[in-house]
Amino acid sequence: MGLIQDTLDVVRKRDANEPEFLQAVTEVFESIEPAIQRHKKYRDANILLRIVEPERVVMFRVPWQDDKGQFRVNRGYRIQMNSAIGPYKGGLRFHPTVNLGILKFLAFEQVFKNSLTTLPMGGGKGGSDFDPKGRSDHEVMRFCQSFMIELCRHIGADTDVPAGDIGVGGREIGYLYGQYKRIANEFTGVLTGKSVSWGGSLIRPEATGYGCVYFALEMLKTRGDSLEGRICAVSGSGNAAQYTVEKLIQVGAKPVTMSDSNGFIYDKEGIDAERLEWIKDLKNVRRGRIKEYAEKFGAKYVEGQRPWLVDCHCAFPCATQNEISGEEANRLISGGCFLVSEASNMPSEPEAIHLFTNKKILYGPGKAANAGGVATSGLEMTQNAMRLPWSREEVDRRLRDIMATIHKNAWETAIEYDRPGNLVVGANIVGFVKVADAMLEQGLV
Repeated sequence: MGLIQDTLDVVRKRDANEPEFLQAVTEVFESIEPAIQRHKKYRDANILLRIVEPERVVMFRVPWQDDKGQFRVNRGYRIQMNSAIGPYKGGLRFHPTVNLGILKFLAFEQVFKNSLTTLPMGGGKGGSDFDPKGRSDHEVMRFCQSFMIELCRHIGADTDVPAGDIGVGGREIGYLYGQYKRIANEFTGVLTGKSVSWGGSLIRPEATGYGCVYFALEMLKTRGDSLEGRICAVSGSGNAAQYTVEKLIQVGAKPVTMSDSNGFIYDKEGIDAERLEWIKDLKNVRRGRIKEYAEKFGAKYVEGQRPWLVDCHCAFPCATQNEISGEEANRLISGGCFLVSEASNMPSEPEAIHLFTNKKILYGPGKAANAGGVATSGLEMTQNAMRLPWSREEVDRRLRDIMATIHKNAWETAIEYDRPGNLVVGANIVGFVKVADAMLEQGLV
């Protein structure tokens, strides 16, 4: 691991104050060691140090006015990480925790995730420390318009195509797109996650959650198993969690938990389609807290904890990074969990990943298991370029095919590099090799 360790030492020195970025880089580099050892061309070209540096980092102020007439200022960012295989592609996150290190980690992960989809998309990420919670529609609109005034000069349908992420849903995408259109005086596919009536794709809101379940089904096929009747713990209650639960219900599984930043609910009878619709209204319309579900349906509510205390067969982390610690991973395994499929980005801490892989848990890392969202964004880009919408069935079929292909490629690559069943190694090597080869073929980039 000489070259890998030397490169990590450089990164740790340069980015010592960015722990999430360092965690992501370490996880990828350690898992792609077999490819670095096998292929001299990557060592000769110092590709590791090249691939870990963003091509461009944009940081800007975002002034806006609240409903009381007070002027406020937030920070805006766009990390354009790597464009070797296509225009930068990745979401915008509006959340108080957003900072440069968080976005660099997300952009770095996005490079390999997008590579795995087989679609021509580079990797990027952006956002702001603005918190849309508790803000009126007019305040959110004014913020989005100010944010786009600066962002617009750095994006384009063939340059950088942002999407939504935490805190950026259909409302925010609409305001952002409207402002871009006013400035650029063109109607183009510069954002994904748009409303279906003006250039969006069917299945896009559902894609991350659906894709995560499709990936779990592919993992289970390797053991001749399915999700039918399986008890599933799900974290989060936003878009990814809602549609993970929806697809779990459709395939006959029994989701029993959801959560938010305050705690989680446990419904031992299972969250059914009717109760899920109530949660969607709670979160998407009324913007309430998940605790209200327990009060409404008599379920258990556990404050200040995450759902991994509950005995389950399958776990679907759908909230945020580092939401499963080593201790919680141990608790999941002792509680009968044999599958983890990640719908959020880097939700498992390194110790948890180590436990999952060592115990031969079916483990779908985020950059593979949650690639359905960006894959369907890529499909939206294709439809925009063609000026031709596809049916719900067509998009869903393509999404399922992409998730099956991601699993197949990661599974077969893990075997090729003598790590059978290790989808962390398989997925990282598949994503890395495609990007690294493109960089080498394009010269000094």
